[in-house]
Amino acid sequence: MTNRMIAACDGASKGNPGPAAWGWVLVEADGSGGRWAAGPLGTATNNVAELTALERLLATADPDAQLEVRMDSQYAMNAVTTWLPGWKKRGWKTAAGTPVANRELIVSIDALLTDRVTFVHVAAHQVDGDPLNALADEAASTAAITQQAAAGSLTAERAQAMINRDAGAKPAGAGRAAPGAAKAASGTISAKFPGTCRCGQRYEAGTQIAKNPKGWGHPQCAQA
Repeated sequence: MTNRMIAACDGASKGNPGPAAWGWVLVEADGSGGRWAAGPLGTATNNVAELTALERLLATADPDAQLEVRMDSQYAMNAVTTWLPGWKKRGWKTAAGTPVANRELIVSIDALLTDRVTFVHVAAHQVDGDPLNALADEAASTAAITQQAAAGSLTAERAQAMINRDAGAKPAGAGRAAPGAAKAASGTISAKFPGTCRCGQRYEAGTQIAKNPKGWGHPQCAQA
């Protein structure tokens, strides 16, 4: 029987850029236990933190296990699924012809991705939201503030409670080429043209974007 695991990862940057860190949570799908880890990144952007969290998670998880990854970053999810094939065809250039940001991290993630990985988009910072994502966010935020690495284990009781609470979560896409993997969040629209978010990162046409005080950009940046 194929082993299944459920995970969440998140990044934090206190200033964007500012003191940053990554965090992930990994539990057995049967609720028999789990673990979490977080680590500092010094000064970095939120997008670097989000991508690093995913890279560290994929590098840690059992390569033979079916892995469900829950994330609140549409940028990171789109980068390694929806946009990645086009970037590679264009020689790591965006549709606008500019160099792809955070290329080194994305290349590293690409090497770790297989069809065993399924992505699920979850809303960030929600009361009664996804408990795995909430724990990953808490771990990353604490590490960003303290700039200290941390790790721990989850009892079977806690792991089971987390899984049962989100038993209805539906996978949004699988593997390295999962168009539309990031589910549209409330208040977002599909971008008609490429643009630049307030965080300084480009987004492609067709990306889900949201209104922020400086215009349009990534939904998570609008919430920042």
